[in-house]
Amino acid sequence: MAIYAIGDLQGCYDSLQRLLEKLEFSPESDQLWLVGDLVNRGKKSLKTLRLIQSLGDSAITVLGNHDISLIAMHYGVLSPSKTLKKFLGSPYREELVDWLRHKPFLHVDESLGFCLVHAGISPQWTLAEAQIHAKEIEVALQGDDQAVAEWLKHAYGNKPRIWSENLSGMERHRYILNAFTRMRYCNAKTNSLNFKLTKPPRIKKVKTAKHVPWFLAKDRKQLPVTVVFGHWSSLGYYQDDNVLALDTGCVWGGQLTAARLDASPITLVSETCREKK
Repeated sequence: MAIYAIGDLQGCYDSLQRLLEKLEFSPESDQLWLVGDLVNRGKKSLKTLRLIQSLGDSAITVLGNHDISLIAMHYGVLSPSKTLKKFLGSPYREELVDWLRHKPFLHVDESLGFCLVHAGISPQWTLAEAQIHAKEIEVALQGDDQAVAEWLKHAYGNKPRIWSENLSGMERHRYILNAFTRMRYCNAKTNSLNFKLTKPPRIKKVKTAKHVPWFLAKDRKQLPVTVVFGHWSSLGYYQDDNVLALDTGCVWGGQLTAARLDASPITLVSETCREKK
């Protein structure tokens, strides 16, 4: 059995198919870990979701910010994007949205030594705390349609930027959601989240930077597993500091990258994207 983690798909169905062929992936014996953002900017979000759904337990995926946006579009909280109009007009819409909103924000396999998340784990959280907080918003997203729609109406926003156990209600949920699906940089002194910065970090000068990648944040809690994440295409492939970043910008003309997690050292296989955004 081989376990492959794959970076952001963003609806790049053809690139995924070619990558799976390179991997000689077999759903009967192998497993995929997907970092989220299965949909949106690429042109084949519907086919991508249907493929991942068809793999059943052979595909483990966490939710990314674009996946949440798709769910919000389904409930009328956000206006439909051009790239998702085909999906939203599909007879598979209800089934796939229901399937998607029951996916986790965090997957942990301590025996393998890895966990899977879209953007990252808040520097202030232990692994056990991250698992508890993931469940908090998973429960909210998996409720009845009316409750989910109401929750999503209040889920968007950049505040609060600093974590506190004293946060409650939607402020608490909004921070948790942002940490798991949108986080890149933190303030070097306060660990407050910064959502404006998307450029690649200058790792060698991080000690003097005003804002640092979340995985290099001040007093970050040490985790017993390596965090596999995506979301940050300008960062690209990065392996260090107990993290493994896999968004290599397929939808932007880069590559779709798979990392074999059950091999030591970790081995990489990439497919150059030929799909135009």
